[in-house]
Amino acid sequence: MTEQLHPYATPGSAPVPAPRVRIPHLQQMKERGEKWAMLTAYDMYTAAIFEDAGIPVLLIGDSASNNVFGNDSLLPVTVDELMPLVRAVSRCTRRPLVIADLPFGSYQASPEQCFHTAVRFMKEGGAHAVKLEGGIEMVPQVRKLVSCGIPVMAHIGFTPQSEHQLGGFRVQGRGEDGARLIEEARALEAAGAFAVLMEMVPGAVAAQITAALKIPTVGIGAGSDCDAQVLVWQDMAGLRTGKLPRFVKQYADMHGLLQKAAREFAEEVGAGTFPGPEHTF
Repeated sequence: MTEQLHPYATPGSAPVPAPRVRIPHLQQMKERGEKWAMLTAYDMYTAAIFEDAGIPVLLIGDSASNNVFGNDSLLPVTVDELMPLVRAVSRCTRRPLVIADLPFGSYQASPEQCFHTAVRFMKEGGAHAVKLEGGIEMVPQVRKLVSCGIPVMAHIGFTPQSEHQLGGFRVQGRGEDGARLIEEARALEAAGAFAVLMEMVPGAVAAQITAALKIPTVGIGAGSDCDAQVLVWQDMAGLRTGKLPRFVKQYADMHGLLQKAAREFAEEVGAGTFPGPEHTF
């Protein structure tokens, strides 16, 4: 798929950027058997770093509730709190597909409520798509958004916004319950979702769903057979410490690196060696 120049851009206003990752690109990657990575991002610096690293999809997750705003669950975060984060990521990147999470209470009431929330993220935040949690009960919402031109990533399995109803952080789809997840995935695909994210789902079930769907699947704690994988960036990069979910692999020690830098800064200030002559006007 070759994308044409933007028909409404100001001529000569800026260099031509690398082509934006679009939903058909992700579909083509599934068809070719190419796996891709997705990371959360909540600010301009990490988003730009992840873009430079070649990450094709960035998610401004409601996980910002824990990882940015300091809440102990995803439930408190609001649309108004997430909006500046979405705007920051969309403004500073040129290539990744930017997806905004719909927070708890902003879409469950009706397809119309869902539509108005998604429109805000697209118009005010600059998102290219939205993600929402839920199974069969979310089919009307997905249909509404897709019919209005809003791309939707569905999220099944363990859905953190429903943690109290699910009895805590529990793997979903074990045993006979796996058939329910397969049915939900098929229904969301039929409703028009462009991808299905599966969280804390047995690998064998996720593999069945991936094989059954024509659209890409994204896994987090769902085994290696999904078409893509996502992690919260603070987990992936080692900024978060303490006990981690089984599905997390840490690729760096950002906590240790920042702690070391902060200590050295404080020590140099205390010793009077910073700022030095080279830092002084």
